[in-house]
Amino acid sequence: MIQLTDLLDIQTLAESEEIEFKQAQGQDGLGKLPKDFWPTYSSMANTHGGYIILGVKEKNNSFIPVGISNTAKIKKELFDTVNNQSIVSYNLLTAKNFQEVDIDGKNIIVVNIPQALRHQKPIFLKNNPIDNTYKRLHEADVKCSKEEVKRMLAEQVEDSRDDKILQGFDLNDIDIDTLNAYKQLLAISKPQHPFLELTSLEFLKKIGGWRKDRQSGYEGLTLAGILMFGTWQAIQDAVPNYFVDYQERPEAKTEQRWIDRLCPDGTWSGNVFDFYRRVYRKLTDDLKIPFEIKDGVRQHDTQVHVSLREALVNTLVHSDFTGRASILIVKRPDMFGFRNPGLMRVPRDIAIKGGDSDCRNRRMHQMFLNIGASERAGSGIPKIYSGWQSVNWRTPKLYEKLLPSEQTLLELSTASLIPEHVAKFLQDKFADSFTGLDDFEKMIVSTAAIEGWINHSRACQLTSKHSRDVTLALPRLESKGFLVSSGEKREKSYSLPGMEPPTPEEVFSNAVSSELNLTYSEGNLTHSEENLTHKDDDLTHSNQESMDISSKNSRLHNRDENRDEYGRLISDLLDRPFVDALELLTVEFREKLTQIAALSVEKKRLMPAEMRDILLELCSDHYIAISILAQLTERTPQNLRQSHLRGMVQSGVLDLAFPNKPNSPKQGYSVRIK
Repeated sequence: MIQLTDLLDIQTLAESEEIEFKQAQGQDGLGKLPKDFWPTYSSMANTHGGYIILGVKEKNNSFIPVGISNTAKIKKELFDTVNNQSIVSYNLLTAKNFQEVDIDGKNIIVVNIPQALRHQKPIFLKNNPIDNTYKRLHEADVKCSKEEVKRMLAEQVEDSRDDKILQGFDLNDIDIDTLNAYKQLLAISKPQHPFLELTSLEFLKKIGGWRKDRQSGYEGLTLAGILMFGTWQAIQDAVPNYFVDYQERPEAKTEQRWIDRLCPDGTWSGNVFDFYRRVYRKLTDDLKIPFEIKDGVRQHDTQVHVSLREALVNTLVHSDFTGRASILIVKRPDMFGFRNPGLMRVPRDIAIKGGDSDCRNRRMHQMFLNIGASERAGSGIPKIYSGWQSVNWRTPKLYEKLLPSEQTLLELSTASLIPEHVAKFLQDKFADSFTGLDDFEKMIVSTAAIEGWINHSRACQLTSKHSRDVTLALPRLESKGFLVSSGEKREKSYSLPGMEPPTPEEVFSNAVSSELNLTYSEGNLTHSEENLTHKDDDLTHSNQESMDISSKNSRLHNRDENRDEYGRLISDLLDRPFVDALELLTVEFREKLTQIAALSVEKKRLMPAEMRDILLELCSDHYIAISILAQLTERTPQNLRQSHLRGMVQSGVLDLAFPNKPNSPKQGYSVRIK
């Protein structure tokens, strides 16, 4: 439970996406639970939990305690409602979830919304899970899609998703070579194991690849059996969305170019166990193995080997094979990446600490346990973290993504925790005061030095500490002079003194485009559809007012010398030109951009891949403002950002002009330079 003691605590907590402030005054000013409390309750419970703070209002990016006169009334109303299943599907709250504090003579109520357990989700409202289930997306409460709700309902009732008996499948759907390879590894791991003498059918029964339903009497191959040992056709028939992919990329970049790839192509079975065997060898084939003797036997496994093996198995056995994302394993000179479809079944901080497991595919996990390829339930993630810590590499990054599809990602960087040159730089800059910081504070400061900036969400990825600990560490480091901040609330970021990244205000302070509606208006991310579907008469001048466009461009260029030959803004603070206003571009260049976006204008419904291709071409060789992308494609900025641009940035396809202000309405996007 967070502890609020003063205004500084409130202002500091505003940076977290897990905090929601509500005034809760009511018409009489005595206090009333706001109606929008319950969508926030649903969204936080279905995502990562959080805190709703009642009795605080926001004004000009400041948070002001207004207090609640009758706190007992609000508590009674809250408990009456949360226990009414016709309004709220499940009560997660007890008296321990409430804290009443006095700040400057004002009574404030802090409500801790815990993350719901798998068997409690979805948390929905008004007896309608399909239409009234919410999730937390950044700081907004967003309705879940029908597909997301159905997936939560399936997760709720199915403890093990791979336990299902598949009808219409038989032993002809098993790739015998894969099954025999598994037997060989079992023989190596446990030479006297009694299962080794069994027939294929009996062997499958013993390991969970074939089972009998005692109630119905029906028996057959399980989903685990097909996934682990099945033929490609059988797997496709059982789970059409299934796809596994390994890519080795030659550089420390996130582009799609690869020098080695393994995916189902007809030359191998394509099943999970075959994928595991082939990929593990590729992941570890160039790891250095120190000479170590244990009990008279040379050890060929380092802690890094164990971490990689556990990460690979963890990715496979926790995958939601009904999800739309593929399983993706990436090897780069600077890191290893693991992605599986589906969100984590236990909260991230609990998974990192270990001891509590809720495996999505338990029979598959047991199969890996049989051959010594995985640790006991609940210890896998701690093994990964401790293995990385043993070689002083940067803390693993474990996180989830909700868009464009639900997925869990694990990034294992091979960079030193604090590279020697960075440590020397910080030592020179801050002298002995840097060595006086604790390990987490050093990590925050060094990350700001390496990456140029850090914010609350990035700092959370560096540690298993509670979000509040991170929230308080950042301003503490600022007060000590190690960091300087920019931005407000959830847009706030921190950098080293004298090394602040450029802001939109700095870049555009002298640009003519500031007069030409660069961002529509302050509310440009929530425009109505009619305001953003431009009509021809909005984009052309009447004959009476028209002028020669090229002449106009020439005149504007004379007013602003910081333009290239196409009319794009040039700034010493940016590494590429910036398209900030169509009116300032040459006729030819503007026409080129218009032609690229033509398909988006002609067709209001495009396949995601089609829109992605258009955006990639529009963003080539320069940054282009989100407002300009919206004009060219006739889409809302909000739609472009949420449905396309955010995912392309996260996957490393696009760069941000202002990475420390990712949600700025003046943001620009550019294809990452390879």
